[in-house]
Amino acid sequence: MKNILLPTDFSKNSINAINYALKLFENEDCQFYILNIQKASSFISDNMMAVNSSTTIYKTLIDAAKKSISNILTTIKNSNNNKNHQFHSIVDYDNFIDSINQVSEKHSIDLIVMGTKGASGLEKVLFGSNTVRVMQRCSVPVLAIPDGYTYSSIDRLAFITTNSKKFKTGELDILTQFVNNHNAALGVLHLSDENNLLYSAQDNLDFFTRNFNDLKHDYINTTSSNLFNDVSAYVKEDNIDILAIINKKHSFLQRLFTTHTVEWLAFKIDIPLLVLQHKD
Repeated sequence: MKNILLPTDFSKNSINAINYALKLFENEDCQFYILNIQKASSFISDNMMAVNSSTTIYKTLIDAAKKSISNILTTIKNSNNNKNHQFHSIVDYDNFIDSINQVSEKHSIDLIVMGTKGASGLEKVLFGSNTVRVMQRCSVPVLAIPDGYTYSSIDRLAFITTNSKKFKTGELDILTQFVNNHNAALGVLHLSDENNLLYSAQDNLDFFTRNFNDLKHDYINTTSSNLFNDVSAYVKEDNIDILAIINKKHSFLQRLFTTHTVEWLAFKIDIPLLVLQHKD
């Protein structure tokens, strides 16, 4: 049985991510934990409210959040009463990342599914700030669902690697499960740029051969300035349904979030991104 964490701020895109997760795991036994996090800044003013006033506002916000989650669960049960799924409601008052990490540890979370903020024009960025922070600072795999993206069958997945480090057992468990449970094809995109050479790829080639029965290897020699365009073109040309990467030091993900905004805009990823966590 999988334990899935679904953070929500009750926005349209977070609800969309919840619906995606329900369809993705439709045929699997899952415990879903729907989490809303309230921040101190939501109800403490610059003038420091009296304790009783703060307590009243705190209770009001928590009660409202609990009711909103209850409404979500009612909608789910009315439209998609799946006997494989069980739901839990959590409202927390904490720092966002601290809360995610604590809930993940307490409930042995296998995967976090989050929505990404939508925008338009020059305001478009790759992910909402909370989603990026969860990817970078949490120890649990994260599946980020683009704003407005609706679930369809998972036929093709792609894993991107620069082969800078040898993979370890357990790092790709979620990816393996996605491939097996959906009988999907996996493509491995090996990237080489000025920071990483493909000559160190043999250990990882052996790793994939041992762990995946049917896969396709592709290789791209690129530069940092072209990296995002090249990956975007690969995703579109191969009709990829989910793109996966590992978050580790000097990785593709790290450069993705530290590069210039113009390159972020050039990438324009519009499919779910699975971020796996490196095991030390």
